[in-house]
Amino acid sequence: MVKLDELRTRAAGCTNCDLYRDATQTVFGVGRPGARLMLVGEQPGHDEDLEGEPFVGPAGRLLDGALRDAGIDRAEAYVTNVVKHFKFKRTGKRRIHQTPTTREVKACLPWFLGELEAIRPEVVTTLGGTAAKALLGPSFRVTHHRGEVLEYAGLPLVATIHPSAVLRIPDRAARAEALEGLVTDLRLAAKVAADV
Repeated sequence: MVKLDELRTRAAGCTNCDLYRDATQTVFGVGRPGARLMLVGEQPGHDEDLEGEPFVGPAGRLLDGALRDAGIDRAEAYVTNVVKHFKFKRTGKRRIHQTPTTREVKACLPWFLGELEAIRPEVVTTLGGTAAKALLGPSFRVTHHRGEVLEYAGLPLVATIHPSAVLRIPDRAARAEALEGLVTDLRLAAKVAADV
């Protein structure tokens, strides 16, 4: 069985694609080994790239609140991304997020699969389309499968929106509705984990 610390050390030197050239560091998953719930996002953002941990920026703070509202202790989950380096373009001094290509996702997938083997969660929850497509195929649409319990690698999988998608909604009522949908999906994942 793969050891998480060994995997993290190896991933720190990853050069499987060109994203490592501009990123500050590899951002590996964090959380409790043996966690029942694994949360999988797309890639680290600006704050995550600087701090070296997933979901520590604005989207991470929103996720923390959604997890609390869903009755999930983040400390009991394992949080990661399918892509381990921040992909961005510079606009002046700002670094603007760019969606990773299929090739970049595939280059990082062995690290995620290693995490999955090491953690052995009861349920996987994908956050956003990129993470869901990486695991379920390029034609997968989160909006068509929310509220369903799917399967990946013999494990139950719940797909939901990315917290950053909630943050980008300008209308306050629509943002609140999207956040409630995220919380509902997280509750479903928690229920599935408890029932396994």
